[in-house]
Amino acid sequence: MRLSPPGLVAFLMMIQLYLGLATAEMVFAGTLELTVKNEEGEVVPFRIHLKDAQGKAVPHPELPYHFDHFCVPGELNYDLTAGNYSFEIEKGPEYEQLSGEFSLPENGIKKLAFTIKRLINMNKRGWYSGDLHIHRPLEEAPLLLKTEELNIGPVISWWNERNVWKGKELPRETLQSLGENQWMDVMAGEDEREGGALLYFHRDAPLDIRSINREFPSSVQFLKRAAKHDQVHIDIEKPFWWDVPIWVMTDKIDTIGLANNHMCRASMYETEAWGFPRDTQNLPSPLGNGYWTQEIYYHLLNSGIRIPPSAGSASDVLPNPVGYNRVYVHVEGELTWDKWWEGLRAGRSFVTNGPHLEVTADGELPGHVFQVENEAIIKLAGTVTSRDEVDQIQWIRNGEVIRSDKAGSDPSQSLPEVEIKFEQSGWFLVRVLVKNDRTFRFASTAPFYVEVKNQPKYISKKSTLFFADWLGRRLERLKEHVKNNDQLQKILPDFEKARRFWIDRHQTAEFP
Repeated sequence: MRLSPPGLVAFLMMIQLYLGLATAEMVFAGTLELTVKNEEGEVVPFRIHLKDAQGKAVPHPELPYHFDHFCVPGELNYDLTAGNYSFEIEKGPEYEQLSGEFSLPENGIKKLAFTIKRLINMNKRGWYSGDLHIHRPLEEAPLLLKTEELNIGPVISWWNERNVWKGKELPRETLQSLGENQWMDVMAGEDEREGGALLYFHRDAPLDIRSINREFPSSVQFLKRAAKHDQVHIDIEKPFWWDVPIWVMTDKIDTIGLANNHMCRASMYETEAWGFPRDTQNLPSPLGNGYWTQEIYYHLLNSGIRIPPSAGSASDVLPNPVGYNRVYVHVEGELTWDKWWEGLRAGRSFVTNGPHLEVTADGELPGHVFQVENEAIIKLAGTVTSRDEVDQIQWIRNGEVIRSDKAGSDPSQSLPEVEIKFEQSGWFLVRVLVKNDRTFRFASTAPFYVEVKNQPKYISKKSTLFFADWLGRRLERLKEHVKNNDQLQKILPDFEKARRFWIDRHQTAEFP
């Protein structure tokens, strides 16, 4: 996109000099001409993080810009102040990152052309990506999804009191095809209040979530109301929100954000905001919040709560590009919108903000339930592909790391074939951790499950007590925050019922 040709810039400056308007302090402009092609020689959309000599992000006045980057639909022609610049160019995690520096001459043109190489083609392997937390303007979303090669993009258009449809006629069709294997939904929504945030999908109209305050009405009431519609998909946006223990016991939750927006591209949002806080001595910043997210998810699984993981970036609220945190779902045959969500709910998936982690267990995909007579020895195999250096490959059973291997240096490598033995019911997954001391960059499969015949479901006393104690603290906060007694009495029954649920589950749990 050309804002002003170099010849015109020079002509205007000549007039300024002639009229005596130019000064010694004036900075002359030049033009950056930038083209990115794929390996087939096609010009492709890309994301660029452009910085000036002082390291300050350079925005674009007309292209979709957020925080420190903007997306380009094809060739870029951009008039900039003459000087030195650095850049990073990306196109989602399936491609290499391009980076470099250039000097832009006064009244001149700097031409740059690159071929961006693909590291892996997940679609050809039956894996399709989605980001469940997109806050970008609806008109920008098609370019953003195409740039990041994101297959599934529900865009949040209503969020508490904010509603882009207010005063407008609702669209007849909320699902839009963007081309082969790409869709966006314009009616996703978020209910965020004191207890945390729930994301809603597959609705044809916003949920009426107007509230008197951040605690009343309770998010549980809106959750129950929305769950009456069979097609709705409800996602817990992060595991550490205060109301997670009450939400999961309703049996209305479909997924939970294991790769969430506290994990940013170049940094961590290091606190739990108004969520259940971690012990920062045991889980120090900057990566502690990432480990805390994982730990809580493992407690849920250890409590017999089988909720598949999801991923979301919250682009436009936090610094992330769209699709930085994403979930890949395996789909057999032709991809459709409905098949993708069905696979997500079944846990045939992995979440990532970097590596691509493909794992099978005895040939089965994540989400599979192994039903065995007495004991099971399950063989795991797979591959990891990453443009970042992978540090650890970890095999996790019932929340404990049972094996951790240093990864090799190749961008794509096979995982060691590992056997996991089960003499009792339980679950397992595989996780990889990237070398990065600024942000929690990882990938994790959804869980596999093992059910041993004539044995109870794996439910841990330790994990159920964890949530019972959590709800006790939540009840104390609720009584502190809600000063109106009538409102408090309407809220309390759901929370007290939830605490009894966790206490009962703790008392009947048959595993440590």
